[in-house]
Amino acid sequence: MVHALVAGGGIGGLACALALARGGHRVTVLERRRELTEIGAGIQIAPNGFLALDRLGVGPAVRARGVHVEALRLVDGATGELLAGLPLSGEYRRRFRGGYAVVGRRDLYGPLLAACRAAPAVTLVTGASVADYTQGPGDVTVRTADGRAFRGDLLVGADGLWSAVRARLVGDGPPKPSGHTIHRALVPVARVPEHLRWNTVTLWAGTGRHLVHYLIDGGRHLNVALTVDDGARELVSGRPVPREHVLDRLDGLHPLARNVAALADAWREWVLCDRDPVATWTDGRVALLGDAAHPMLQYAAQGACQALEDAVVLGGLLDSAGPGAVPGLLAAYRDARWSRAGSTQLLAREMGDRLYHPSGALARSRDALLRSLSEEDLYAKVAWLHGARDFTGPGPAALTRELVGPPATAEGGRPVRATAGSGRIAR
Repeated sequence: MVHALVAGGGIGGLACALALARGGHRVTVLERRRELTEIGAGIQIAPNGFLALDRLGVGPAVRARGVHVEALRLVDGATGELLAGLPLSGEYRRRFRGGYAVVGRRDLYGPLLAACRAAPAVTLVTGASVADYTQGPGDVTVRTADGRAFRGDLLVGADGLWSAVRARLVGDGPPKPSGHTIHRALVPVARVPEHLRWNTVTLWAGTGRHLVHYLIDGGRHLNVALTVDDGARELVSGRPVPREHVLDRLDGLHPLARNVAALADAWREWVLCDRDPVATWTDGRVALLGDAAHPMLQYAAQGACQALEDAVVLGGLLDSAGPGAVPGLLAAYRDARWSRAGSTQLLAREMGDRLYHPSGALARSRDALLRSLSEEDLYAKVAWLHGARDFTGPGPAALTRELVGPPATAEGGRPVRATAGSGRIAR
């Protein structure tokens, strides 16, 4: 079996470690923070994410901590009219063989961490910030910022948006600011009036902004997030902002949406960033995973799910493999995953601009399209994401084709990159 080094002890890194350990391998996780924890608010997990969690052995533990919402609702932010509602019980569960839930980030991270700590083959090293790596024909050596060296048979860069492994492997510079700022807050449910405690993910789509809210933490908190298309270019992460600043940015939204936002006191803001899709996820014995490979905007609610899919596919390909097979199997992992994940990146970009923030004629066109869709139509549009069973390839990406055209393919297996600002994958 192989000894795998994993850079990053977040959701993707722990999922990768667990997947490799379940395949018989020894894993050393190198995490830059001194404490293994996860910060942030809510994560939405669709059936494809739960299927991946089941294959990692932690699905029941995450389900037990989640709020199993009844529907996804897209509302006209100005009028309050329901534009589209996707029921998430009954036919949805039957069709996609699983439910949809929202969880706190810690409620997803905790079971992954517990499973890794219980696995004898997994070693968790904190305070180990990966700075660089070198590889030879039969091994990889990682060097940390404090001068330590770790040797293994392969390296998986699961070190997030600012991945040091990606910087070496791809070299595409800093993340790309989207021009959208998101403000997040949690509200104790005791402060939420009964008539606002909806068991749905509700999104109020307005001109250049949207508000989304849903219950998390077993229904103990309401997660509230306001996203504004403000052209922001400064890379901000988790900066506290005054409540008045956020409430001033609710212009044009329905009074009920404004009432939901007014429940929150402690707000923080982030400038949303992603990167252009690339197919250069691997180099010999080194591979990328999760946000290091395909960081995406939150609009498709698939960031965590795609990282979990990566881990399951990589673990399955490397199951019981020896060191000599690593380069070829990592290339197979790249071929299996890059198109599906890249399509999801592009979909997330387009959903923000075309579904959540349009105005004028574009908004009217969106409204007419959504009103024309039946429940069956909505299920068909999400099937390629939510209903995936093997996590490879783009799937029947009907919604992707509608918004951004069919996913591109690489002729002859050549690497594919995205042209900046094009919204399409290109060589």
